[in-house]
Amino acid sequence: MLSGLALATLLSEDLACIAAGALVTSGELAFLPAAFACFAGIFAGDLLLFAAGRTLGRAALTRAPLRWLVDAGGVELGSAWLARNGPIVIALARIAPGTRLPTYLAAGVLRTRASHFALYMGAAAALWTPALVGLAALWADGARALLGAHRSWLIAAALALVALLRLGACALTHRGRRLLLGRLRRVTRWEFWPLWLFYAPIALRVAGLALRHRGLLLVTAVNPGIPGGGFAGESKSEILRAFAGARPELLRMELLRAAEDPDARAQRARAFALRESLAFPVVLKPDVGERGSGVQFARDPDELARMARELSTDSLVQEYAPGLEFGIFYVRHPDQARGRIFSLTEKRLIAVTGDGRRDLETLILDDPRAVCMAPRFLARFAARLGEIPAAGESVRLVDVGTHSQGALFLDAAEQVTPELEAAVERLSRALPGFFFGRYDVRVASRDALRAGRGLRVVELNGLTAEATHIYDPRHGLVHAYRVLFAQWRLAFEIAAANRARGARPASFSELRQLLEGRRQARRGSNVQADDESVHQLGAPAPRGENA
Repeated sequence: MLSGLALATLLSEDLACIAAGALVTSGELAFLPAAFACFAGIFAGDLLLFAAGRTLGRAALTRAPLRWLVDAGGVELGSAWLARNGPIVIALARIAPGTRLPTYLAAGVLRTRASHFALYMGAAAALWTPALVGLAALWADGARALLGAHRSWLIAAALALVALLRLGACALTHRGRRLLLGRLRRVTRWEFWPLWLFYAPIALRVAGLALRHRGLLLVTAVNPGIPGGGFAGESKSEILRAFAGARPELLRMELLRAAEDPDARAQRARAFALRESLAFPVVLKPDVGERGSGVQFARDPDELARMARELSTDSLVQEYAPGLEFGIFYVRHPDQARGRIFSLTEKRLIAVTGDGRRDLETLILDDPRAVCMAPRFLARFAARLGEIPAAGESVRLVDVGTHSQGALFLDAAEQVTPELEAAVERLSRALPGFFFGRYDVRVASRDALRAGRGLRVVELNGLTAEATHIYDPRHGLVHAYRVLFAQWRLAFEIAAANRARGARPASFSELRQLLEGRRQARRGSNVQADDESVHQLGAPAPRGENA
């Protein structure tokens, strides 16, 4: 029984200690042996984590089971804590929820002295484990007296104790309380819900439309000029190059192939930047990608060459366009002479402003918007969390205008003018077979946007693009579903009209090939996504700059 408790700590320390407390209360084990068994299992497990970081380094994060339990960003954060606070953070990680795995791995990666690690970690476990087993014993005794012999209620009481322990640990520190608030807001604010949860009603709506129009894949005919209508796996470079008559509006770009020799790829990237007289930074992003995954920013020619050598998926080197970013969703029925702007979204790259007192970690946690995505930002800026920005200094938290990366989306419908619609119409007519999708554009100012002047197209997304103004915090969940239901209804109506004109929807085989292309691109871009771009992000913006 004692051996079983020790092994159980490798699965869940809290539940193993609570089980030990329950066994003490029932008289099946004495307190000291039960507490020591849990301590032994916890101590051994923590040493294994340290050894994994020490021997395998960051490569351990790519292997099961560690890759299921902790991400590379968490280890970056643990490394930063260790660098700032010394070995004492090893002991504190014992009671701070969510920090033990990354911190102990980071201690191994950073080659902390094994004797120091064992001393601090062992002392913390020696204090924490008996306290938890004793508390669990008292809790189990009280629960049994209250609930009698109902074992199911005892299990619920044990789980409740785990929840209370974690909440209590969070409440001990300002950081814990703010992270707890961020989790609460991610639950209560639908814009932060997981995709599978938010899109469940949309999937039902799409299924109903497919039945009505007698074809599940009919909707892929919405854009005959884009493979699969833009459902998945489409090449950004092929779409942008198809704009034969819209070259001034497109950002200059060069496609780099992953199969190319790395040195030749780097040389071609530098030659492209020199030939086109590009101002740095320069953008690198996967040719097949979504939601800002794998986007990087090269600040100089040497960094561009290094990033080009390290690419593991076909990628674009693209000119960086300064200014404001907007998402323009365009729709046109094939029977209509002109289309219309269905949605207009202003994308703001959020920032925090220094006051000369608080460090970057505290600024992120105290910001009402940034706290909702605090784990992402804390991992992204792990190496800089101890910095104290000067008063008025703005530190931009995101460089990519995607909601999943932390950008703020605002409904900009009031900016739509006849001049803007005419400019978007001219642009859309330059791509044969395009009827439905969203442009991501950069523009110098709102006045230029309203005048339809100087739109610079970053990329174009087809069928699965969203009318992103729904993420404006001023809009509710009902509004979001109403807009997306209308969006998919239009997609099916346009696709049906295109089919009547001779367009052919994609087959299951073609969609499977597109999805496989996207999966391969994801596997490549995940290597260079958030963790690699961490060092490219967050350069201080000019003082007073509007985030």
